[in-house]
Amino acid sequence: MNLLVGIVGRRSGIRVVGSYVALMKPRIIELLLITTVPAMIVAKQGLPSIWLVVMTLIGGTLSAGGANAVNMWVDRDIDSIMKRTQKRPLVTGEISPSSALAFAIGLEVAAFLELAVAVNLLSAIFALAAALFYIFVYTLWLKRTSSQNIVIGGAAGAAPVLVGWAAVTNSMSWTPLIMFLIIFLWTPPHFWALAFRYKDDYARANVPMLPAVATAKRTAREIVIYTVLLWIATLVLVPVAHLGVIYAISALLLGGGFFAYAVRLYKECSPKLAMRVFSFSISYLTLLFLAMGIDIFVRFR
Repeated sequence: MNLLVGIVGRRSGIRVVGSYVALMKPRIIELLLITTVPAMIVAKQGLPSIWLVVMTLIGGTLSAGGANAVNMWVDRDIDSIMKRTQKRPLVTGEISPSSALAFAIGLEVAAFLELAVAVNLLSAIFALAAALFYIFVYTLWLKRTSSQNIVIGGAAGAAPVLVGWAAVTNSMSWTPLIMFLIIFLWTPPHFWALAFRYKDDYARANVPMLPAVATAKRTAREIVIYTVLLWIATLVLVPVAHLGVIYAISALLLGGGFFAYAVRLYKECSPKLAMRVFSFSISYLTLLFLAMGIDIFVRFR
């Protein structure tokens, strides 16, 4: 009997831990951190110390996780309405709102202190600024009031490259700002493609995400426009960051692929195709930043 109680207790504990991890939106964090390490490699023109990389990633994870947890705390009312988010821990009751908020604040405090002590103050400031922007500008202000919510709010998701660059150089320059611009321009077509599929969810929750308040044609046209601007920005990075042929060819081909998908979506306006655009956008960002790191390693090994 005691053994059974122990097993049930452990399973319950694991489930609770899993719920707190879910509050941090780990899949989103994973995508953000993919951009941090290549930014550090470009800043160093080689591989930074493993210790610095690990400390920067830990701080970035804690900071982004805290911001995401606050986002879930604020949005628990609309998450209960949207089918895509009905299994989130604050909706199911696995975690209480007060516990979630305390957890989120604790993560932000830990993130700032960890980065300030183990990395440098500038990286800690950038991480905190991104979290505050995501919470107050996107979550509390724009998300429920403007169809441009994800456009402006995308600045928070672009901040990890600034954190990574500052971690290595303790300064700022045009190169990380162009990297920031790349992720900033990538965010609308990435997220609108997903929202294209779930526009009824957003409409039901009264969230003015562009696909929920505009026609499919207009949404697809905006995706094409941002994809073109993104393509240009990725190519501008070549001379600014003094990157070589590996990155240049990758940016050219990946941008061409993204543009082709966006144009096809504009012609067909299909939710199924929109999800393929969404999936491609994840691979696109991963491969683009991977190409940056590989380019540096090949030229400076």
